[in-house]
Amino acid sequence: MNPSNNPNKPQPKKIPRWLAYFLFAIVWGMIPWTLSLLTPRYGWTAGRPGIWNLLGLIPLTAGIAGSLSTLLMHFAESHGELDWEPDKSYLLRRGLYSLSRNPMYLCELTLLFGWVLFYGSVAVFIAFSVWWAFFNFVQVPQEERIIEARFGDAYRQYKNMVPRWIGKIRR
Repeated sequence: MNPSNNPNKPQPKKIPRWLAYFLFAIVWGMIPWTLSLLTPRYGWTAGRPGIWNLLGLIPLTAGIAGSLSTLLMHFAESHGELDWEPDKSYLLRRGLYSLSRNPMYLCELTLLFGWVLFYGSVAVFIAFSVWWAFFNFVQVPQEERIIEARFGDAYRQYKNMVPRWIGKIRR
């Protein structure tokens, strides 16, 4: 019996492309902006970012570009809908996934760090710190166990070659 046709196995939660982009904009655009209103914006004068705050646009842009790139790779593999579950039917190893086992999370953290610098906000920095801790100590270890159980030796070999976050690629 095909596991995807098994009525006892819950079907993966998939969301359409437009909703994924909408959620991306809300989570990584509106929420940091809203949080930045909770505390003073350091470096800002007359309601405008200072020159040092504008440097935050560099990691922000890199984070957006990387996040969208990884989203597109997932859309290509899951035929236009984003598979929300970590137990996917595919293992990405190309593009940014050849440099980091978690490029989507790394890009999201880079993006959020850009907002930290841009807004100069303690509240956004706290959100960044909590999100980093969640990814590092909860989400990634849990996903790695699920992916390793699904793909076995193929994932273990990938895991031995590509660092969790970023660093020297082991060949």
